[in-house]
Amino acid sequence: MPLFHRERHRTQHIGWLRAAVLGANDGIVSTASLVVGVAAADATHGAVLVAGVAGLVAGAMSMAAGEYVSVSSQSDTEKADLDRERGELAADNDHEHEELAAIYVDRGLDPELAKQVAVQMMAKDPLAAHARDELGISEMITVRPIQAALTSAVTFAVGAALPLLTVVISPVTYLIPVVAGTSLVFLALLGTLAAYTGGAPVVTGAVRVTFWGAIAMALTAGVGHLFGAVV
Repeated sequence: MPLFHRERHRTQHIGWLRAAVLGANDGIVSTASLVVGVAAADATHGAVLVAGVAGLVAGAMSMAAGEYVSVSSQSDTEKADLDRERGELAADNDHEHEELAAIYVDRGLDPELAKQVAVQMMAKDPLAAHARDELGISEMITVRPIQAALTSAVTFAVGAALPLLTVVISPVTYLIPVVAGTSLVFLALLGTLAAYTGGAPVVTGAVRVTFWGAIAMALTAGVGHLFGAVV
């Protein structure tokens, strides 16, 4: 008899992967765009570096706060739904059996088999059964606000550090093309890594983040050049 084999699926990476990719992508794009924009305004090398460092710190804190608030709101909603479901189970257990069986019927089970499955599932853990099959909440995808906030802040800082390091080692004369070019390479590598980890097409992932990064840097360079000429 063959041994039970637990398959590994990419969905287990969704939570941390989303926060990591979003943080690193924003770190590279926003910092590189900021640096290119300030440099296009004919600022000194020191001013460009200070602006980039300030952007790194502000961006990391903004990402952490925004991710924490957003994910906490989702967590609060999950908890409220679970509390309501817990009350419904206590108030009318028979109706909850019928409700769960109806869900299984909608998914293709025979009504009689659906009732049997509902009974067995609720015999083990009724709240978990309803959380998973009625509310779509499972342990694998349950949100974690602090983890998401820290992941976003750290990955943003790492992403932002890449164009800043380029600023430090790049000659002032070639600062804009070097920062823009290396940042696009970083974005392409990030998109490739994220797509590979998530099991998606790597070319699509790389092109997607690179395209929007190029647009962001082009726009901020234009704004910097415009304001630099005016000032």
